[in-house]
Amino acid sequence: MSAEEKAKAKTEQAAGKAEKAVGRAVGNERMEAEGSSKESKGDLRSAKEKSKDAFKH
Repeated sequence: MSAEEKAKAKTEQAAGKAEKAVGRAVGNERMEAEGSSKESKGDLRSAKEKSKDAFKH
């Protein structure tokens, strides 16, 4: 399950980064903010998985 969560984190980070870039390109502040939020959510999920891995070993 950990690999699945890591994949979700990477997907959220990539989707958020893309949405943020599109929002910035078209001048849509709301889209840019939502993308930033998704990217942060992915970062947090990734950090959680890394901490779980650190305690396993």
